[in-house]
Amino acid sequence: MYHRLLSVVRRQRTGRGWQNWSSGRSGASAAEAHSVALPAQAQVVICGGGIMGTSVAYHLSKMGWKDIVLLEQGRLAAGSTRFCAGILSTARHLSIEQKMADYSNKLYQQLEQETGIQTGYIRTGSIFLAQTQDRLISLKRINSRLNVIGIPSEIISPKKVAELHPLLNVHDLVGAMHVPEDAVVSSADVALALASAASQNGVQIYDRTSVLHVMVKKGQVTGVETDKGQIECQYFVNCAGQWAYELGLSNEEPVSIPLHACEHFYLLTRPLETPLQSNTPTIVDADGRIYIRNWQGGILSGGFEKNPKPIFTEGKNQLEIQNLQEDWDHFEPLLSSLLRRMPELDTLEIMKLVNCPETFTPDMRCILGESPLVQGYFVLAGMNSAGISFGGGAGRYLAEWMVHGYPSENIWELDLKRFGALQSSRTFLRHRVMEVMPLLYDLKVPRWDFQTGRQLRTSPLYDRLDAQGARWMEKHGFERPKYFVPPDKDLLALEQSKTFYKPDWFDIVESEVKCCKEAVCVIDMSSFTKFEITSTGDQALEVLQYLFSNDLDVPVGHIVHTGMLNEGGGYENDCSIARLSKRSFFMISPTDQQVHCWAWLKKHMPEDSNLLLEDVTWKYTALNLIGPRAVDVLSELSYAPMTPDHFPSLFCKEMSVGYANGIRVMSMTHTGEPGFMLYIPIEYALHVYNEVMSVGQKYGIRNAGYYALRSLRIEKFFAFWGQDLNTLTTPLECGRESRVKLEKGMDFMGRDALLQQKQNGVYKRLTMFILDDHDTDLDLWPWWGEPIYRNGQYAGKTTSSAYSYTLERHVCLGFVHNFSEDTGEEQVVTADFINRGEYEIDIAGHRFQAKAKLYPVTSLFTHKRRKDDVELSDLHGK
Repeated sequence: MYHRLLSVVRRQRTGRGWQNWSSGRSGASAAEAHSVALPAQAQVVICGGGIMGTSVAYHLSKMGWKDIVLLEQGRLAAGSTRFCAGILSTARHLSIEQKMADYSNKLYQQLEQETGIQTGYIRTGSIFLAQTQDRLISLKRINSRLNVIGIPSEIISPKKVAELHPLLNVHDLVGAMHVPEDAVVSSADVALALASAASQNGVQIYDRTSVLHVMVKKGQVTGVETDKGQIECQYFVNCAGQWAYELGLSNEEPVSIPLHACEHFYLLTRPLETPLQSNTPTIVDADGRIYIRNWQGGILSGGFEKNPKPIFTEGKNQLEIQNLQEDWDHFEPLLSSLLRRMPELDTLEIMKLVNCPETFTPDMRCILGESPLVQGYFVLAGMNSAGISFGGGAGRYLAEWMVHGYPSENIWELDLKRFGALQSSRTFLRHRVMEVMPLLYDLKVPRWDFQTGRQLRTSPLYDRLDAQGARWMEKHGFERPKYFVPPDKDLLALEQSKTFYKPDWFDIVESEVKCCKEAVCVIDMSSFTKFEITSTGDQALEVLQYLFSNDLDVPVGHIVHTGMLNEGGGYENDCSIARLSKRSFFMISPTDQQVHCWAWLKKHMPEDSNLLLEDVTWKYTALNLIGPRAVDVLSELSYAPMTPDHFPSLFCKEMSVGYANGIRVMSMTHTGEPGFMLYIPIEYALHVYNEVMSVGQKYGIRNAGYYALRSLRIEKFFAFWGQDLNTLTTPLECGRESRVKLEKGMDFMGRDALLQQKQNGVYKRLTMFILDDHDTDLDLWPWWGEPIYRNGQYAGKTTSSAYSYTLERHVCLGFVHNFSEDTGEEQVVTADFINRGEYEIDIAGHRFQAKAKLYPVTSLFTHKRRKDDVELSDLHGK
């Protein structure tokens, strides 16, 4: 009986039980399944019979798709799902993860009633402990976000923790967060219940059937090859868990799915002398690196150690995951932490130390979505030890994507296309997951960076900038400078500074921003995605006119800011496009858009040998020359007049800079400040940089980083894709009507949706908030994701924020919604609605007053005044 958690349900089912539906035919038993011939074709084939595969099958069948085959190489729920600790927690840092877990919670709660299969669902609640003030701040930030999406939670005292769980030692705690509606389940039973419901809806399920590879023709899934024959299909879903990586590579056209397994340990004890109640709260002691839940009156406790053990790097395979070897020496630190937290367990008999594989991804977020290279190939894998929490919600979103063409929520943070092939190196994955696993419980303050897998993609200027004090951040594998440490700064102290308050780099970034406004700075922005679209005739212009909302039929040399929209009018990409010639265009997009944007363009561009799309990201180093003296530096280096009369705004021209020819110079800076972008062939990069720095000395030039860029762009109300804009955000919702040409003479994708939205009004509006009563030196800073309150009612969340050194205030960007007080439904948001509200920004439970603006604040950009003398009510829009 003590192995209940570790085994698939073996008791006999009646009516709709496992043995009645496992073969996909009424009356067939599990033993008969492998003797039944597979169907010759199906609409969808799902590989993997764990929580993910069964959830996808369940939701697809609920949405009306019936021609579905689910294949499992062993027995259903006999992989990682069988070993899952069964803890369902909604307390997550990302909003999309909170929503997935909340949906899973509600789904599992009613699943037993729907299927007649017991799932072990018990609402226990969770208590997240804080041993430090920084941990408590992190919990307060999560607590604020949970409350506004309807998940009950509260910050509680150590005394309250002891009341809720009397066995806990609370002497070292400063507080905790209680989430009363969290639960525990039997993971294998949940998977079996989902499979049962899917089977009743027509899904055919076959166990002991291995997928060998997926057949692909012209970039489209056509079928699967199994050890029992072929099945033709239109869609394939890879839910193969830790084997998803190998399965992806086995295709005729390989699909990169970056994940890697690590050993994960937890122990099981015999029941306490007074057995724990079934509804005893689950404990998460992240500072102690452990979790604790009730298990049959005893304890199940595991954790995420600092020195994890990666496994299966060589691609070892098992039909069903067997319990790996115990390693008590490795588990000892977690056991010590458990005994400190629950001293009474010292004499309790331990039954077993479970060692099972868990799969992790390079950024601690699960992988969900369609392959950028193979249409119809979908992936749901890499749960980072949160499979039971995300299983229901993730399966739902993937099913929505397949059925409707898009999910109901913005899932970019989980999208497979956030990765490229560069993250698929086995060595990279092995090293990265050794960092990721302990990071799950590490305290993550704003702007933290991964330390492994670095210096993978670098600019030709990397060594020069590094020698001048650059501190680096990584984006899509590309090293980018955050800021530059002056020689007189204590570098060690700066590197170790981690805080939710005013950071130690504050003064450094201030000097860089000041230089951008008063002299000239150079920022290496080589990581930006760069594409060239060319054609022999007018094909390039015609395609781009359809795919982009602005009018690209402009004179040669002009630059157009535009959005690449989907059918709903939402941003698939936000970019700048320069017309190099009548038949050639140069497109600049955010760094992490490289895979997504390429896939979108290839999907929607016609197969035409006269039309060429080329990724030239690696061909050009990009230098952003920002500031009023940029014109002097460039004039001196090019011997050409660079004044606005000769080089107007949003203009592009190939020029010589120093000795180098063919430099694409553009009069824009992505910040609203004067200056130029220089796109330099990489062989000339070092020469041009040296010349710029040499000539610029007399004008006060210095290096700057992305933190300065962020401050400049946010105070000018510049929204960035992936932070402020996403696939569910339209230009009309963020004040970008000028970038949409509804009457440009031809249809474009998303036009109908925008016309309808223009007629009906928008239901959210991107707004700029200036914090009023916030003390930069003493108060917690806003970073992103803070709830926005209008007249005391929740109205939205911030999407990005930065300190404005010009306004001497914090500035946040975020969307304001108009939720009906009676029904909670969204209503139209007008400029008048925005302007009439009184606003507050909730930072870790403390609300700060803020002034809302729909346009950039301009008065202080020309008249520098002290903060105490500024009346924000006098600030006016452009």
